[in-house]
Amino acid sequence: MEHAQEHEACPEQTQRYCVERPIYNQELLQGQLHRRQRTPQTLKQKIAHSCRCTSKKAKSHLYSFLPILKWLPRYPVKEYLLGDIISGVSTGVMQLPQGLAYALLAAVPPVFGLYSSFYPVFLYTFFGTSKHISIGTFAVVSMMVGGVAVREVPDEMISLDFNSTNVTDARDTRRVQVAVTLAFLSGIIQLCLGFLRFGFVAIYLTEPLVRGFTTAAAVHVFTSQLKYFLGIKTSRYSGPLSVVYSIAAVLSNITMTNIAALIVGSTCIVLLLIGKEINDRFKKKLPVPIPMEIIVVIIGTGVSAGMNLNKSYKVDVVGNIPQGLRAPAVPEIQLIPAIFVDALAIAIVGFSMAVSMAKIFALKHGYTIDGNQELTALGICNSVGSFFQTFSVTCSMSRSLVQESTGGRTQIAGALSSIMVLLVLVAVGYLFEPLPQTVLAAIVMVNLKGMFKQFGDVTHFWRTSKIELAIWVVAFVASLFLGLDYGLLTAVTFAMITVIYRTQSPQYRILGQIPDTDIYCDVEEYEEVKEYPGIKIFQSNTSLYFANSESYASALKKKTGVDPCAILAARRKAQKRHAREIKAANEHRKKAVLKLTNDVEASVKHEIANDDLPVNGKFADSAVQDVSPDEHEHFVETKTNIRSLILDFTPVNFVDSVGAKTLKSIIKEYKEVGVCVYIAYCSGPVMNELTRLNFFDKAVTRELLFHSIHDAVLACQVKDGSAFTD
Repeated sequence: MEHAQEHEACPEQTQRYCVERPIYNQELLQGQLHRRQRTPQTLKQKIAHSCRCTSKKAKSHLYSFLPILKWLPRYPVKEYLLGDIISGVSTGVMQLPQGLAYALLAAVPPVFGLYSSFYPVFLYTFFGTSKHISIGTFAVVSMMVGGVAVREVPDEMISLDFNSTNVTDARDTRRVQVAVTLAFLSGIIQLCLGFLRFGFVAIYLTEPLVRGFTTAAAVHVFTSQLKYFLGIKTSRYSGPLSVVYSIAAVLSNITMTNIAALIVGSTCIVLLLIGKEINDRFKKKLPVPIPMEIIVVIIGTGVSAGMNLNKSYKVDVVGNIPQGLRAPAVPEIQLIPAIFVDALAIAIVGFSMAVSMAKIFALKHGYTIDGNQELTALGICNSVGSFFQTFSVTCSMSRSLVQESTGGRTQIAGALSSIMVLLVLVAVGYLFEPLPQTVLAAIVMVNLKGMFKQFGDVTHFWRTSKIELAIWVVAFVASLFLGLDYGLLTAVTFAMITVIYRTQSPQYRILGQIPDTDIYCDVEEYEEVKEYPGIKIFQSNTSLYFANSESYASALKKKTGVDPCAILAARRKAQKRHAREIKAANEHRKKAVLKLTNDVEASVKHEIANDDLPVNGKFADSAVQDVSPDEHEHFVETKTNIRSLILDFTPVNFVDSVGAKTLKSIIKEYKEVGVCVYIAYCSGPVMNELTRLNFFDKAVTRELLFHSIHDAVLACQVKDGSAFTD
């Protein structure tokens, strides 16, 4: 009772509206509306309009291509500069060790990680639209690059194409060429997609897919760093089951572990975890995060140089870091056919990572980004950077969070961080030559902590969506065992299949009215919802097309309880049974009349012989009764109690030719059993599609389409002569 009273009190406290208007079907509504006159343009006119160049249009395109021209002249120096400087220094300090570490993932010498941390970051300042993301090396993309480089130039390969007698140098040089060409090609792909306004491709990489993929990539990265962390000499694997082979190789050589490398690496991991914990707990009190990564690098370099770890304990170090910048060089174009598919995967994954982070920061700080321009900017960073020996880059999540949290306000912060890397390259790079590789491995492993936390997605998606859980699991398992390239392709394919599955297996409902309103809800979900006698309202939460047309018609029959085919079949069966009964009755009557005639003749002869005459022309002891066919007719007309059926088209976004034929067949079949079919909430685009598909004719007119469910219900009530309800 209390529940009912609360609901009774609610309407008195809420606002109400009352509208009085005619019952609109599409025929009546279109008759009262006047379409705007539009003159269609010819193809020549469209081309001429798009090619027309005005000063305003040229300025708009220039600002779109070079966003720095728009925001730099308005840059508020007093408000933003200090925050950008602090943020740039903090991000740059973090970028140095990550550049060195992620070069190992890309299977190239560490100095190329520094190149990749300078050129692309500086270029993004001019072309990017996000104010907070940090472009540069990133573990997932670096791992994908390394996989391609190792596949194309395996450890066992001995090349005679180089003048160097050191096979390792020859191998590394060749891998650099593969990584640089991969960056060039992925950048060109991103540029083409950006110019063609294909920024929407990132939507096909759904969040569960990306998180499952990056979690698998984290496992790949972790296993690839074990040999550096333990100081073991093993081959690097790529392709399907590479993670299994890598773990097997490490375990088979575990007895060869370099104890000194293990101690140094473990110490670095402990220091990094302590630093991250302090930064997380006291981030509101600390003016800037503690740069534990650069501190660990400095300590590791100092210890290595002081104790001569390389010679005394055989600990692998970074080695030679050339001073200064390399001259521009053209990538190896002949490698493109062999790495095209990999470049496409890297281009899409890199853009997806960058635009996802950019959208998060843009939403948080109240500005907008241009997805197509972000694609163009990333393409320029990769393609132009490749001429200066960089490998593929994208947005780094950890550095972006540092850049935003330390007060970065514009792209100036990113430019300053790249300048710090430049100073190291031209001035003090040689100081990092004694840095142990186990320190870089420790940095990479600790930075994977956030990705490993994504295993918690399994419980989250288990509670929220089993389909998204399936996408996450498929993306993870496929990327883990098939490799990142084939795993990504498998995951995207599976995600598309789930979309088809959802449209093929939608939810079907019968709707009813909330009393005294024009609101209609699922009758199985709410007790208050009531159905109108003789009227069924059917809703499907998907569009109507070739893949689900048959299931739509089947669900309609099941939910409404009216199957026209079954009714017509039953009717035909009853008619045949009735015809047989009539025929049998007629034959029985003929036999009875014939028998009666024979009996009468015999009786007459007998009466004549006995001089008995009929009374009034009739015989008192015999009579013939006619047999009426009606007395043998047992046929009852098969019919349904439903007189009207309303199809709610609110969720329908499109209808194809198969869907239109199915819809027309439904209207025809139900009409044969005395049920009128109406369509409600048919949108303008769907109406246009139905018109183009020649859906409307003399039998199916626009009078069957109504502006709303309530319009259709009221029209059905008027037609049936039932009580009129508002």
